[in-house]
Amino acid sequence: MPSEQTPRSASPLQADPQLDTYFSTEAERRTKTREMFDSAAFAYDRAEGITALGTGAWYRRYALSRAGLREGMRVLDVAAGTGLVSREACRLIGPQGRLTALDPSPGMLAELRKKLDVETLEAYAEAIPLDDGGVDFLSMGYALRHVADLDQVFREYLRVLKPGGTACVMEITRPRSALGRLLMKLYIRGVVPLLSRLSRSGPEVGLLWEYYWDTIQASVSPEEVMQAMRRAGFAEVRSNVTLGVFREYLGNKAA
Repeated sequence: MPSEQTPRSASPLQADPQLDTYFSTEAERRTKTREMFDSAAFAYDRAEGITALGTGAWYRRYALSRAGLREGMRVLDVAAGTGLVSREACRLIGPQGRLTALDPSPGMLAELRKKLDVETLEAYAEAIPLDDGGVDFLSMGYALRHVADLDQVFREYLRVLKPGGTACVMEITRPRSALGRLLMKLYIRGVVPLLSRLSRSGPEVGLLWEYYWDTIQASVSPEEVMQAMRRAGFAEVRSNVTLGVFREYLGNKAA
């Protein structure tokens, strides 16, 4: 198990030559990833449906409910994208609840607004434009790999949560077996982009899904993610895993 000492870098990604084909600096990473998400936004939901084989909505709702999301809560959905997590959160919090969706991609937020009438913020997870202690629950769906600094992000998450609030970060992790990794790579980096092109989703979606796999492959271990949550001050840090791949990282702000 990795040391509890603070690592030299709090990046969610390990050094990987494959990622150098996309960008070489943090500024370039932000620009390139925003462009990828903007250009693929129109067909993102279709590609996600292919990837999840139609189970995505059920799993997101199950994960949020298991983490404690309830009626009437104030929720911040970070890296909300086209609103796939936000939509399930809204169903759980009901009309008395309130949800704010945050994402750096204007293209993705435009798609979200087509399906949800919620407050939206165009911003990054590292600098959330909300007051301290304003939300009961914070969610993030499959985007932790795209932040710059885990420590900074989790400090922001803790800051905006109310005492007793919960953060639920859903992420895809690498299978432990070599065969599992190979099959996932073939599916995400090969099958999904091909099916997306056949369904006229465009090459932009294929490029984004290839990038998805490359970031999954380069991701730091779940233990390192949980260590970053603890360093930020989260209590009761834990994780749930489904099918060895779909993981929720959970932490509470002390009451």
